[in-house]
Formats: sequence, C-alpha cells, structure tokens
Amino acid sequence: MILVALEHTLLTAVWHILTDNVAFHDLGGDYYARHDPERAMRRITRQANALGFTVRFDPIEAA
Repeated sequence: MILVALEHTLLTAVWHILTDNVAFHDLGGDYYARHDPERAMRRITRQANALGFTVRFDPIEAA
C-alpha cells in the first residue's frame, strides 16, 4: 500500500512539472514543521509519549 502511495506522489509531481513547464523545487526535509509548527509539536509529543517519555516545550530566550 505504501508503494502505491509513493508512486502516486511521484506521478503527481511529474505531471505537474511537465504540464506547468516548471523545474522541480525541493521543499526540504523540514517543510511540514515550518508549515505547521503546532502540528509538528503534537506529533513529536505523541511519539515521545508512545516511547514512555513526557515532554515539555519551553521557548528559547532571544540572545
């Protein structure tokens, strides 16, 4: 099932590149974390909880 999803993603990207005549632009590995930071924090918290950890997020003070 994962293979089909990956194939669909690749075909969709290729289709957009060819039909819109644009170059491929990699969004980066942290795209989703930058796009929706709260969702990324919820995901990290869920993963840590599943491993038996408790997490606390404290803001970093400006230098």
